[in-house]
Amino acid sequence: MKFVIRTTTSGTTRLPFRDLLLTGSLLAFTSIWASAQEPAAAPQPSLVTEPTATARSRAITSSLQELTSGQDRLDIQSYQQVIAALERNEGAYSPNIAEHLLGLGGALQQAGQHAEAIAVFKRGVHLSRINSGLYGADQIPLLQSEIRSHVALGEFAAADERQVYLYRVQLKTLSSGPQRANALMQQASWQKQAYELRLGEHGFNRLMNMWDLYRLALNDILAREGEHSAKLLPPLYGMLRAQYLISDYQDENSSGFGAEYNFAERQDQGRFNAYRTQSYKKGLAVIQAIHDIEVNNPGAGPQVRAQSHIRMGDWMLWHAKDNDAMAAYQHAVTELAALDDAQVQTQLLLGTPTALPALEGVDTLPPLVEPSSGNALLEFNVTETGRLVDLDRIDVNEDNEGKVNRLMRQLRKTQFRPRFEGGAPVATDNVVWAYDSNTW
Repeated sequence: MKFVIRTTTSGTTRLPFRDLLLTGSLLAFTSIWASAQEPAAAPQPSLVTEPTATARSRAITSSLQELTSGQDRLDIQSYQQVIAALERNEGAYSPNIAEHLLGLGGALQQAGQHAEAIAVFKRGVHLSRINSGLYGADQIPLLQSEIRSHVALGEFAAADERQVYLYRVQLKTLSSGPQRANALMQQASWQKQAYELRLGEHGFNRLMNMWDLYRLALNDILAREGEHSAKLLPPLYGMLRAQYLISDYQDENSSGFGAEYNFAERQDQGRFNAYRTQSYKKGLAVIQAIHDIEVNNPGAGPQVRAQSHIRMGDWMLWHAKDNDAMAAYQHAVTELAALDDAQVQTQLLLGTPTALPALEGVDTLPPLVEPSSGNALLEFNVTETGRLVDLDRIDVNEDNEGKVNRLMRQLRKTQFRPRFEGGAPVATDNVVWAYDSNTW
């Protein structure tokens, strides 16, 4: 198979969306997980009274505004005072309370009081359901904040459960537009993290959800922005990550699903098998789509085209299509040769052996550290076809032997992009990598 970057004489591009955009809606998924983030700054409380509010309530509003003037945000006690005043004058179910519960919960998060914050956010969601209906949009920031606190406490199953409800609210309240696309991509990212945490019985469901959610986000952006928009790149890169994980997925039961598994589980397994069968083709289409957008950016140059060829070569090499991969890498070398600093740029992009997948977000190995900071030093050679050979441990530490042995087994199975020299792949000897086993 020869990798050909498609261009047209008119300068326009045609994205291979036919291979990416499948009809139909996303099947409902059973569990998703929210990534831990730093708590957002608590919003500035403000009282917006109903048209029927009493003069006394307006007076309280004025006094509270005076209380908060000059502050970026209220502290916990001040939020509690605001909420207590509203409860006295407008009732415990006042529609004005929920926004201040969001602020109070944020302040509690910043103070590290996550259990208390969760109780506050849950109350805010309850009030929103009473005042705005089952799927009011004002539940979304409350649910997102609650999930962050569950994650901070390590309560991943609880976070997963709330994420399911958050997704339902988002689908009901967010129409087609940037907010909906962003929500879909966030959910896709959370699916990946849930897979990494092994939440749920079958990880392959998470990977299918991840792909489907990014695909739905791509559909949404494509309909609004057109097929040349750079806004398509985030979901496309997410789809590529999903395909790497799908293609590398290891069956949880090497013997397959036996009689003890129910019909729904068998169906899911069959659907995933179909996803994996199509993985190579889908990955090629995604990479081509990314290329067509990036190289037609007015500021794109040989480096961008070279990186696109390298991306394609990596995908081919990952699937053991060595000849096609080397042809793609040669295209990259040719692109770089046109630069004044061709040797420097080639060294930067192809001058060292690189473990695959070389894509941010799907690293399969622990992070490297400086040799002086590591407690495990490994030396190995990489052949001109990207195979690791002659792996040895060269440090004298013994307290992490189990961890390092597992890492070495993983390294032996890792495919590498070989180093290129003089435009051709070459073997590299005596590569030394350092790791800190305390970080994984």
